[in-house]
Amino acid sequence: MAEQPIIIKKVKKGGGHGHHGGAWKVAYADFVTAMMAFFLLMWLLGSTDEETKKGISEYFQNPWNATLIEGESNGDGPSVVQGGGTDMLSPPAPSQKDEIAIKTEEPSAADLAKMAEEAAVKKETMQLEGLKEKIEDMLNNNDTLSEFKDQIKLEATAVGLKIQIVDAKSRPMFKLASSEAEPHARKILKELAPVINNLPNRITINGHTDALPFPSNSTGYSNWELSCDRANEARHQLILSGLEEKKVLRVVGLSSSVPYNRQDPFDPMNRRISIIVMNSRTEKQVLEEASGALDKDSGSGAEKSKTPFERFLEMDPVIKSNMEISVEKE
Repeated sequence: MAEQPIIIKKVKKGGGHGHHGGAWKVAYADFVTAMMAFFLLMWLLGSTDEETKKGISEYFQNPWNATLIEGESNGDGPSVVQGGGTDMLSPPAPSQKDEIAIKTEEPSAADLAKMAEEAAVKKETMQLEGLKEKIEDMLNNNDTLSEFKDQIKLEATAVGLKIQIVDAKSRPMFKLASSEAEPHARKILKELAPVINNLPNRITINGHTDALPFPSNSTGYSNWELSCDRANEARHQLILSGLEEKKVLRVVGLSSSVPYNRQDPFDPMNRRISIIVMNSRTEKQVLEEASGALDKDSGSGAEKSKTPFERFLEMDPVIKSNMEISVEKE
């Protein structure tokens, strides 16, 4: 009798989960791809302007319309494939609104003229400041001028650079009651002339005296004539020392009317020579005054009611500046 075959069944006991193979890898790859697409989309949106976004939106709403209708918002850019939006490698073309804004922001002729004038004023101010610094350096390092540094006063004003050479009690600029310059005064003017000559600016020379009355004489010569003669002598010494004669615009004698020390009109410092290196605006005003451009008889009733002295100060910026500075020092 044949034997029955023995069949052994082996049952594996597992954790209750079947084998899934590589399906999870596919799902993970899809997830990573989706994330990459998302971040790429975010980057594109962040790097495009509003017109490009609008074109992309219209393209996805109606792709055929984007390829058939002309216009900046339809995504029809200069790329090889038309209808794909503007070329991402080229800067976006300005919209009509931007073009209008650019046109309205263009400076007018008046604006350009104003900008040019402001640049010229700034340049001239820097040049005058440079002249002031150069003279200060000479006063500190030049053996000829260093001993007179207390008698040379420098001041940047609204009319230009003011160089004042004042008398000292023991060292006057001119001989007593005379317009003859002392040797040290000629030395000072000789050193200043070539430095002032380096700039194209023209100058005004003012002569001043103290309030001591001029000695009585038969000719009627007074502090007015003396201040004029001393200012003219300063001009003469500057020309001899190399200053171009055409740079002297005006020579004025002011007697004791504009004292340096208003508290003491007899102070020797009130006897001085003022050399004003004028800026262009002041030079223009002086020339207009001299040519009669500022008509005394023109203007409103209020203008005509002003005293001659008030109108004189308005027309002469250099003298007005002297008066204002003297008041500030009071």
